[in-house]
Amino acid sequence: MSFLRTVQAAATGLAVLAPSPGAADVTLINVFEVPDGQTEAVIAAWEAARDFLSGQPGYVHTALHRATAPDARFQLVNIAIWESPDAFRQATRRMQEADVFPTIDGLTINPALYQVIRTDRPAREDDR
Repeated sequence: MSFLRTVQAAATGLAVLAPSPGAADVTLINVFEVPDGQTEAVIAAWEAARDFLSGQPGYVHTALHRATAPDARFQLVNIAIWESPDAFRQATRRMQEADVFPTIDGLTINPALYQVIRTDRPAREDDR
């Protein structure tokens, strides 16, 4: 399955669970199994995707994390916040149409969308 089809499938699954559009942000957690010697290519592809997606409606922010252990199964982990599963799904569809994320041989991605159900983060004034 292609990168974007996998990501869109993650968005579709969460859309069924979302209480209502825009009711709460959703978090994309996407772990990458990177083939040897391909880390920089994957980072460059992630940057191209980030640059495209950051201009899309519903985008909030993203961060790419790199494993500190060289033998970690998932060398790169992307965490992104979107306003809704639908915004994410539409943005990734547009990204697929624009052919932004290149094919990288041996790259395996494992994306899924999540909603926060518990947190230890103190409520901000604008959350109340």
